Amino acid sequence: MRTYRIAPSILSADFARLGEEVGAVAAAGADMIHFDVMDNHYVPNLTIGPLVCAAIRPLTQAPIDVHLMVKPVDRIIPEFAKAGAGIISFHPEASEHVDRTIGLIHEAGCKAGLALNPATPLSCLDHVLHRLDLVLVMSVNPGFPGQQFIAHALDKVRLVRRRTDEEMRGQGRELMLEVDGGVKIENIAAIASAGADTFVAGSAIFGSGDYAASIAAMRRALASV
Repeated sequence: MRTYRIAPSILSADFARLGEEVGAVAAAGADMIHFDVMDNHYVPNLTIGPLVCAAIRPLTQAPIDVHLMVKPVDRIIPEFAKAGAGIISFHPEASEHVDRTIGLIHEAGCKAGLALNPATPLSCLDHVLHRLDLVLVMSVNPGFPGQQFIAHALDKVRLVRRRTDEEMRGQGRELMLEVDGGVKIENIAAIASAGADTFVAGSAIFGSGDYAASIAAMRRALASV
């Protein structure tokens, strides 16, 4: 039995009431808070930074799952660790030395994740998978909320699950497999069946009007897997 985690993405929250929104999804049963960081360079959008992360950290006990869509990436990692991030993921295209960036995240006291865009080959996991705590498979092209799930991402999830299971066999530790983009009640079971255990959902939760009901419906769908 896998442990499933639902991580609402605050990119879809009402930023005028961000503190309330974080508290509301935490009370509704969120396992993690997904924190999307965009720099208008690596992706064509500009969002939020370490000061916002530090501001929401006292509002929930849930881990803050920081997804860095920035380039270059190394300089900002210590700032997010200091701001209260529990997990920091980055894109291999944004780092000159992927192994070094993973090391920086661990040295800062956080779990390290590598994020794979729809067209990023799985070869980027070669030589570093044993050092990761999380692999994030993007099921949309990064940059904007509310996009439609790219169906062939399920094939990539299956391949990543196979590799992570092989890597973790006999190690006695967990390597999370997260999917981000277009996740909703209607497709979360299929994504879990492909091998994912952690699900980033933005508009499917924050746009629903009833956060607890949406998260509960996702859990019911996952229970059917």
